[in-house]
Amino acid sequence: MAERYVLTEMSWPEVEKALKTVEIAIIPVGAHEQHGPNLAESCDAVRAREFSKLAAERLYPYVVVTPTINMGISYHHMPFPGTITLRPETLIELLRDICNSLKKHGLKKFLFLNGHGGNSTTLDIATKILHEEENIEVAQVKYTDLAPESLAKYIHSEEFGHSCEREVSEALYLIPEIVKTDSIEKSKTKKFPINNVSPVSGGPFTMGYSWDQKSINGALGDATQASKEIGKAICDEALDNLAKFIEEFMAYKK
Repeated sequence: MAERYVLTEMSWPEVEKALKTVEIAIIPVGAHEQHGPNLAESCDAVRAREFSKLAAERLYPYVVVTPTINMGISYHHMPFPGTITLRPETLIELLRDICNSLKKHGLKKFLFLNGHGGNSTTLDIATKILHEEENIEVAQVKYTDLAPESLAKYIHSEEFGHSCEREVSEALYLIPEIVKTDSIEKSKTKKFPINNVSPVSGGPFTMGYSWDQKSINGALGDATQASKEIGKAICDEALDNLAKFIEEFMAYKK
């Protein structure tokens, strides 16, 4: 295994040594919510965690990965059993505490590595609050947004983005044990009565409706088309683009 810095795997003397070169902390942010019959409910958190570890290997010795935030903004999935949601203010304050803790140890720049679309608006607000109120340099990204060419090439469902061929492919590559290989099925959707509306950001219109108004089995797209090879292509492209951004972020000075 390539060398990497991951806080959950390190002792404090190891962290102390790593901080001599580390410039950015990646904070994986996920969710605990239903992912249809295809994936474990930890999907978004563990994908964010495993992708962050790949980034730490790629960007060693300049990046450290923090513990994962395993829950996020998942109100729209609450009709399905097992889903846990945070309030936006809870997530923001948790991020504030994590960043301020690590700031005391000398870290000055942070990246929220997001694995769940429902977190995006809250994370965007968090970057602004932490910059203005705590003087912390912080950025956020949903990592699969960094792979537009692979998505265009391999993902062909009209609607996708949740327990779909994209997410299942990523899981097959990053953490295959969460894939329910014996029960994978296509989405069973129903048409929401208003066009061009989403329960999370990305609309163009957004409304506060729940996922069971959109999908009977909790999924979108066609997970039967997923493969480890597609997942690797998506993650490789995303890693390339993430590395470019982090290099620029490290060089950035106000």
